[in-house]
This record gives sequence, C-alpha cells and structure tokens, in this order.
Amino acid sequence: MELCNSNLDDVDMGTGAITIRQGKGRKPRTVFIGNKTRRAMRAYLRTRRDNASALFVTVYQERLTYNGLREILRRRSRDAGISEQTLHQFRRAFAIGYLRNGGDIFTLQQLMGHTTLEVLRRYLKLTDQDAQIAHAKYSPVDRL
Repeated sequence: MELCNSNLDDVDMGTGAITIRQGKGRKPRTVFIGNKTRRAMRAYLRTRRDNASALFVTVYQERLTYNGLREILRRRSRDAGISEQTLHQFRRAFAIGYLRNGGDIFTLQQLMGHTTLEVLRRYLKLTDQDAQIAHAKYSPVDRL
C-alpha cells in the first residue's frame, strides 16, 4: 500500500531515498532504492506523458491502487509460469535477502517500519541452512 500512496516528490533520485509519508502505524519513514532500481525508475518515468503527482499510474493516468498492483503481480506470475506471488511474499523476500546479504536486524526493522523486533521476527523464518551458513561465518570459536 505504501508504494501505491507514494508521489513523485517523495523520491530523491540522487540518493535513492523515498519518503513514506504514512507507513506502518501511520508513521513516516525513509526507505531507499539502489542503483538498478533507480535506473529502472528513470526509464519508467521517461515513458510517462501525464501530470499526475502519483509515482505509479495506470494507463488511464490514475494512481495505481493496491488491487491494481496485486493484479499486475498475478498476471506476471502467470506469464512467468510460476505460482501466484503475493505482495507480502515480496516484502518477506526482501527482509530475508537483506539479512542473507549481511544487513543488520536493526536497520531492517527501521526499513520495514516495524516498531518491535517481535513483529519483524514473524517475517524471518529462516531455514536451517541459513543458520548453518551464519554459524560458519560468525562462530566466535572458529574465528579465533
């Protein structure tokens, strides 16, 4: 929903910062997009021929809705020949990927907009393989 509520002026393409005006718990926060996403965003914005303030618009130049975004994912999943992916699955995949790539839990909590680690923990059902890899990398005994 936060994505659908974002406006063009919420995005700083120079830094990749996006202001989420009303996120989880109705609190504002800042999230970031990387270089690849900024390039894709610039390409998308070059195709726009409207004056809408919304960051993402439909072919009718109206703000993309949550249901519209879900429909896009449903069609893309079908076209790719994979089971339907949900918005929640993307959010969870981001969280797990962030940790697997070495991100810390406290920054992730801020990026996700969670007030407590307990809420974040629901997203992070890591596998035994994740635990084994982390142990091998960070075990204090093996790193002596």
